Amino acid sequence: MSSRSALQLCGVLSSLVYIAANVVGAIVWRDYSSYSQTISELSAIGAPSRSAWLPFGIAYDVLVVAFGIGVWRSARDRRSMRVTGAMLIAIGAIGAFWPPMHMRGQLGTLTDTLHVVWASVVSVMIMLAVGFGAAALGKWFRRYSIATIVAMLLFGTGTFLYAPAVGANLPTPGLGVIERANLGAYLLWVCVLAVTLMREDSHEREWSLLSAARSD
Repeated sequence: MSSRSALQLCGVLSSLVYIAANVVGAIVWRDYSSYSQTISELSAIGAPSRSAWLPFGIAYDVLVVAFGIGVWRSARDRRSMRVTGAMLIAIGAIGAFWPPMHMRGQLGTLTDTLHVVWASVVSVMIMLAVGFGAAALGKWFRRYSIATIVAMLLFGTGTFLYAPAVGANLPTPGLGVIERANLGAYLLWVCVLAVTLMREDSHEREWSLLSAARSD
């Protein structure tokens, strides 16, 4: 496996690590509800799952940055792919410094406000990454990316509508499912992009070997 393919594989690994973080966090915090609570609550200040979440969060951000570098290196003359790579690098880098929120019912501070700011900035970057990536890998990937954007807008809106209830410490039935559907659409897109680029590199290497054999 080439170094570029190894970096591309980091895209798949990043999504798996994030899923693992959700599973482990929910196991550690026995009273946590993946159905009605947000993902951010797993890493909230004072949450029983915070210490278990953090190593996964760090690993995720590192893998996303590595994947972004791999996407950038795979861009060749595709400017839209370079933008996608740059957005992924920024998502991982910014995510490493994501301010945590407080647990529900606790008095919010500046870190809670910054948490929302970070979420907004990263959401925009994710949309840009998917949008520019849509133009780089052919018609089928463009259609798939558009479908991903539609899904994220739909589930993202649902998540946003729950925000006042979270702040007021009110019940939020279904919020965890909606938010995970939103993020799941993006994590799956990252995996599909990674596999597509890995296959592209594999075909390129096979063609190079075939051309070399013919020249001999």
